[in-house]
Formats: sequence, structure tokens, C-alpha cells
Amino acid sequence: MKFKAIALAFATVATMGMHAGAWAQAPIVIKFSHVVATDTPKGQAAERFKELAEKLTKGRVKVEVYPNSQLYKDKEELEALQLGAVQMLAPSLAKFGPLGVKEFEAFDLPYIFPTKAALYAVTEGPIGKGLLQKLESKGITGLAYWDNGFKVMSANKPLQVPADFRGLKMRIQSSKVLDAQMRALGANPQVLAFSEVYQALQTGVVDGTENPPSNMYTQKMHEVQKHVTVSNHGYLGYAVIVNKKFWDGLPADVRGQLEQAMRDATTYEKAIAQRDNDLALEAIRKAGKTTIYTLTPQQQAEWRKALQPVQKQMEGRIGKDLIDAINKTTAAIR
Repeated sequence: MKFKAIALAFATVATMGMHAGAWAQAPIVIKFSHVVATDTPKGQAAERFKELAEKLTKGRVKVEVYPNSQLYKDKEELEALQLGAVQMLAPSLAKFGPLGVKEFEAFDLPYIFPTKAALYAVTEGPIGKGLLQKLESKGITGLAYWDNGFKVMSANKPLQVPADFRGLKMRIQSSKVLDAQMRALGANPQVLAFSEVYQALQTGVVDGTENPPSNMYTQKMHEVQKHVTVSNHGYLGYAVIVNKKFWDGLPADVRGQLEQAMRDATTYEKAIAQRDNDLALEAIRKAGKTTIYTLTPQQQAEWRKALQPVQKQMEGRIGKDLIDAINKTTAAIR
């Protein structure tokens, strides 16, 4: 009897050990949610990060990517991250303003980045790093900036001079800067979730919108917009972010491997962003439903003149020192 009890005890301990081993080997799951299509620069980079993360951690991490607002829409995703319902996002930089980090709205200022090189001098330098650190108090760790390039304007009428915008209902992200931008052009800004834009354009709830070409094409917005103006008036970028508590709780070696995966995915994302936008614009042209305009130097000057006051208007919200620092950094790169 005593022998049976001892044998049973050993068997129990062995079973517990096997179960503990199984539990220890269960992969760490990262749910990575975003609102755009898989074949956009952000969508492709998310998939590349998944591939690299799982490879570098030798399967200790499993990344589940949820594109196209499958889990959360624009307004919901940051709250979901803070609550730990998802671990990783790549929201557009405009989304941090409503969260209370208004400085990120500097990226929405019209014509503040003359070139990609000037932009990278900001995002990869002290200014960019300092902005990501401001997210820590919100329970968020910023890992990288991803790029989706400069924006075009679209509507069902030609948009060649600022007067063409008068009275149009233009969809924007939730951003005080973008609101001011559209008002400076004489338009009526309408805040809508990205997933709702196609239907709003199709039904006339809004008349037009702004987007990088890759977003416009992958969401089929060109099918319900007759005119596109290559204005390059504004920039759309993202910050890849994680839940801080989750990130800090990872084993140090795993965190290091994920940081390497993110660096490599970021290099890849920057390489494909411009290419994908160029291809998307050409695909929109070939679809034959949309007339594409490129602003002449004179028209470009008119747009700049109309939009220049937005920087001054936003100094109290974003911070004059930050706007001045960005302008100083970009001026040195031109």
C-alpha cells in the first residue's frame, strides 16, 4: 500500500513536471491589430515583422496580425491596447492627439516636410525619440516610425486651387490640425473612421478625402472619386507601439530579438512605401475612372499660401518650440 502511494506520488510529480514543461513552452502571443489592407506598406510590414519575430525567437513568440479593422476601428484600438486586449498597433500619428499627446499632431501640419530625407531627420533623430517617450505615461511603449508617404486630395470635382474646396465635405482623421487645414481651404471637415470612408464617399456623406495613393487604391476609393490631385500637401506616418506592461514583462532576450525584428521590418517598410504609392497611383490612372492632376509650381504656391497660417494657429496646441525645432531640422536637410 505504502509502495503504491509512493509510486502514485512520483507519477503525480512527473505529470506535473510534464504539464509545467508544456506550459513553459507555450508561445508568447502578440496580437497586432491595424486598420488598413494587407497589401499596403503598413500591412506588408506587419506581416514581415511577424515572419522575423517568429524566426528570431525560434517560435517562442507567435504574432497574430489582424488587418482591415477586423478587431478594432480607429477610435477603439488605442483603448484596446491600453487595456491589454491587443499587444501591438501601428496607428497613424494623428491618433495620439486625442490620447493627450498633442505634440504628435505636428506631423499633420501641411507642407512641414519638404522631402522624405527631411522627414527621416525628424523621426530618426532626437525629436522623434522624444515624442515616443511621451507615450510612456499612457502605458504605451513606442518602437518605431513607419512611413506611408505624402498625401493626395480626392473629390468628385477637380481640386486645383484652394477655391475649389469651398463648401466641400472632406473626410479627415480626428486631428485638430487636419480640421484647421481643411477649414483654411474653405472645406467642411468631417471626422470618420477609416473603415467607413469608402461607403461615405459612395453615398455622398462626404465629397472627398486625403490619403496616400496606396490607401486610396487598396480601399477602392478611386472607384467612387472622379478626381485626384497629387498635392503632396501632408504626410501620413505611423508609430508602431506596444502595451508597456506587456513589453516590460517580456524576457530580456525575447525583447531584444523583437527589437531586431522591428528594426528589420522598419527598414523593409521604408523601402516599399514610396514604390507602393507610385504603383498605386499608376493603377488608379489605368483603372480609368479617375482623372489625376499634378499641381503646377504656381498652383503649389497658392496651396502653400492658403495653408501656411495653420502652423501659426497650432502653436498653442502643439508647441511653438517643437514646430520651430522641426522647421530648423528640415531646413538643414534641403
